[in-house]
Amino acid sequence: MPVEDINIRAWKVYGQRQLARAYTPPIPNQLSWTPWEGDGPGAEILGDITGRRVLDIGSGAGHHTVHLVQTHGARVTGIELSPTQHERAVTSHADVPGVEFVQGDVVEYLAGAEPFDAAYAIGTLGFIDPHRSLPALRDGLRPGAPLILSLLHTDLHGRGPSSEVAPREQMILLRDDPPLPTQMWVLAPQLWEDLLTEYGFRVEAIDVLPHPDESASVVQQLIRARRLPDRPARISSRPRSTKAPMAHAAVGVGAILLNEQGVLLGRHRRGTLELPGGSVEAGESFEAAVIRELGEETGLTARPGDVRLLGTLVDHVEGVLRVTVGALVHTWQGQPATQPDESVGNWAWHPLDQLPNGLFVCSAQILTAWRPDLVIDHPPAHFTRFAPGTPATPVDGLA
Repeated sequence: MPVEDINIRAWKVYGQRQLARAYTPPIPNQLSWTPWEGDGPGAEILGDITGRRVLDIGSGAGHHTVHLVQTHGARVTGIELSPTQHERAVTSHADVPGVEFVQGDVVEYLAGAEPFDAAYAIGTLGFIDPHRSLPALRDGLRPGAPLILSLLHTDLHGRGPSSEVAPREQMILLRDDPPLPTQMWVLAPQLWEDLLTEYGFRVEAIDVLPHPDESASVVQQLIRARRLPDRPARISSRPRSTKAPMAHAAVGVGAILLNEQGVLLGRHRRGTLELPGGSVEAGESFEAAVIRELGEETGLTARPGDVRLLGTLVDHVEGVLRVTVGALVHTWQGQPATQPDESVGNWAWHPLDQLPNGLFVCSAQILTAWRPDLVIDHPPAHFTRFAPGTPATPVDGLA
């Protein structure tokens, strides 16, 4: 049976038995967050709720709801899943001005309700999966609204809280009847804090409240949280300082062009043979850098869709971190030719099984990353392959 069905059945039976006894708990003089009285704070931890809309989650017989209305001037809605518990509340308190009792699921109710100014749950939120309840409460509370939760920490058997988000069996004790089994999320305080933070709350305090009778093992935890403001549409960023970062890296690209004659290589004025390529300019994508360098060095033209990035190669040269991005150009237009004022020229096609000696290190690393079967000696570099089909992601229009 699903967890929620187990719990609603248990609380329905509980309410039926209390109705049969005609028992109505008295309106308390102070909001009590524990099953025992006189321990912990009162309603003041909700802040000034005069005239404010407050949600009582799992309001039961409604006595706490009425207390907040009559003593603190709040307008309180008590939401209760159990129909018999709801019946107890409306039978005794439906005519109290400022009180509203609703029977239903709190998550479904909040989806259509106007956001509340505060919310609290005395021992009840642990009966709902927090992955359901907490997102609904975030959406159902105004920014800055308090959320106060009284939750079980250690049960009658001395079992402490769990470190995983999973329910476990707990019993509802009755005076003259057998206990009722329920499923309850009894979680460690840190886990509750992590969950609340994940779903848009800031935890302000967690108090652990032991039973005043030292022979009793029961411990409650009282969590004070607050709904965080909505995030702005854009999140700001800023530099660490006005000084430019220390330069310690060089980033470049190298392009493989292959036809039936072989791979395209040019000779640098310093004697090395290398692939078309060069340094990446500020705000430039790797694909754009490949296309620009190809045009500047060889006179060939290509489009972004003609370029497939292979991955990054990382090595060090005299203390400088060098990052080289290899690319495969599938299609191009024109014939390669030496370009004026360029360091590399004399472009020629070389069969893969007859590659010349004296390859530039970066070109050699790109070629072996592309084709590991090529027998080329070069210093090692760490290669990270790009996922196939990964598109370039522009940043603020810079592709």
